[in-house]
Amino acid sequence: MTDKLDYRNVRPRSTNRLAIVVAVVVLSDFLIFGQTPGLNFFLFAILVTAAILVSAAKQRHFSTAAWCLGISAFASAPLLEAPSLMGIAVSLGAILCVALVNAKLVPRRLTRLPLVLCRFVLVVPIRLVQDYRKYLNSHTERSILTATRQYLGTWMVPLILASIFLFLFATANPLIEHVLHDIDFAFLLPFMDFWRIGFWVSVAAFVWAMLRPRLTRRTLRATADRKAPDHAENKFLNQGSLLRSLILFNALFAVESLLDLIYLWGGAALPDGMSHADYAHRGAYPLIATALLAAGFVLLAMRRDGPGNKIPLIRGLIHVWIGQNILLCLSSILRLELYVEAYSLTELRVAAGIWMGLVAVGLVLIWLRILLNRSNEWLNAMNIAILAGVLYLSAFIDFPAFIAPFNVAHCQELTHEGVPLDVDYLSSLGPSAIPALDNYLSSLPHDAVDKMRAAQSIRQSLAHDFERRSHDWRSWTFRAARIEAYLYSSATNAR
Repeated sequence: MTDKLDYRNVRPRSTNRLAIVVAVVVLSDFLIFGQTPGLNFFLFAILVTAAILVSAAKQRHFSTAAWCLGISAFASAPLLEAPSLMGIAVSLGAILCVALVNAKLVPRRLTRLPLVLCRFVLVVPIRLVQDYRKYLNSHTERSILTATRQYLGTWMVPLILASIFLFLFATANPLIEHVLHDIDFAFLLPFMDFWRIGFWVSVAAFVWAMLRPRLTRRTLRATADRKAPDHAENKFLNQGSLLRSLILFNALFAVESLLDLIYLWGGAALPDGMSHADYAHRGAYPLIATALLAAGFVLLAMRRDGPGNKIPLIRGLIHVWIGQNILLCLSSILRLELYVEAYSLTELRVAAGIWMGLVAVGLVLIWLRILLNRSNEWLNAMNIAILAGVLYLSAFIDFPAFIAPFNVAHCQELTHEGVPLDVDYLSSLGPSAIPALDNYLSSLPHDAVDKMRAAQSIRQSLAHDFERRSHDWRSWTFRAARIEAYLYSSATNAR
């Protein structure tokens, strides 16, 4: 009796959720499928957020719903500038947070939110499989095939008789015959596309997971922590080994830092055959890997109740080592700057500079975590918050529009230093490089005919490809609107 009552209570809610999922899939098909990414991605994020709020078992206050919609719109704002992986990641994170708020699964301490989000993401595929298996188990007495056959059977007699009546009416009435003759069922063919069906299934699975958020259990992790042996830590990271490691590491890092201070920061003459650009390029990326490895060692050594927290000498050596790692990150950034000045700028080098800055900030946070006696949970939350902020701001920046003018301004043709402008690379940056190409063309000397022809050809190709883009309102972005306004103004000025 209890099972039946529970089933009756749950079924209307499940039906409502299913109707919401179907509605979101239909609207998503209209907004996204077959369309160029643009405004539609922003609208999809708002649509999913609204669906989550509407599906709540207990309706939220208007202020809470407005707050959730505002957070989702703010996080998804970079998608209005131009869809990017960074903007999609931030928008998805906001949707996950709204789903947790709707299900009352947000932890009281916000420092635990990254762990809760991780538990949520990990359990999503498991929950989808469990829900599907639960649906199959609920039909053990009669299989889905039998249920489908019975359902179709109830429609067989009405459809057959209705077809007979329709045939008789068409025979008797030429107007009905004319209408039936003009019906074209070809409009159904696009909906039979395999990729479209896959899109529907993907959207439905994502929305269903957001409407029914669950978290993984923490008992396994807690049990694993209780069963974790301490003898390994005592054997490899005891007081003696940790002290010797820090002394050795500080000595090695001091040598590297001293060389950087002399040759990189001080500009001392390098050995014959080696330029400062070569010196900078050799160490830009390996030193960041070194800093990451050092950060991992510090976190392992400074675990609570570990040897690093008990002895002042070890704590002091760790502080010195963190300071050397921060100096190492700054040296890596300077190396990258020198290399860019010598060999121009690329998107990968911009990303490397941002990554180096994040590593340096992460080391500072590790130092603060030790100094303020914070937990690793606090450290992870601060790092993720800073990473999310960097991704959010980066999603607004048109990096090609920054890289192309930089390379033009520092190319050999204009400054008589550095390397010649790589116009082929500018073509890979897309239409955002068109203003820089126009500046390059206007600044080239008249005798550089070959370079002018190559740049003009690439400029025309980029403009032509941009004009061929989708002009549907669902694909609109601020970035495309700015480029279109520039092309229109430049064409007007050319006249």
